[in-house]
Amino acid sequence: MYRGNGITKEQICDVGISCVRYGEIYTTYNIWFDNCVSHTNIKFINNPRYFEKGDILFAITGERVEDIAKSVAYVGNDKCIAGGDIIVLKHNQNPKYLAYALDTSNAKKQKQDGKVKSKVVHSNISSISNIIIPLPPLEEQNIIAEIIDKLNKYCNDLEEGLLAEIEVRKKQYEYYRDKLLTFK
Repeated sequence: MYRGNGITKEQICDVGISCVRYGEIYTTYNIWFDNCVSHTNIKFINNPRYFEKGDILFAITGERVEDIAKSVAYVGNDKCIAGGDIIVLKHNQNPKYLAYALDTSNAKKQKQDGKVKSKVVHSNISSISNIIIPLPPLEEQNIIAEIIDKLNKYCNDLEEGLLAEIEVRKKQYEYYRDKLLTFK
């Protein structure tokens, strides 16, 4: 485990090396991601700290105790830079499995333990390294992650399908309303 190095808002640009700032873990990424939304010029970064495929990223600064140490798995192929207030976890497990396990109620509670809120909430490497999650054999991790991915996709597709169905029903309602209220 190691900590990233600061990347300011002013150092973000349209092209360059991919990077993640800690706030994006809260606002942009869900459980796992394969493409970074931000880029920076490598010459802006002194002592860059990289992450790569399979690494888990933890945001260690936040506004709410409930959100502290939110984690995401990076499953893309690029070598990217970790911004400040991010801890990178290297491992030899299934990254999606770890991300799902670290998003459970039990893991979130462990992330909150001992955190005190002032203006912002902070975590650190020693707190994160004390989180205990079930760690079955890699083959089981692969199966569990695949099943949760399918469930996640099903729920998202269901949500999209419901939104589309609501839109169709609204148009149907408007059509029949207009028909019924058009008098000759």
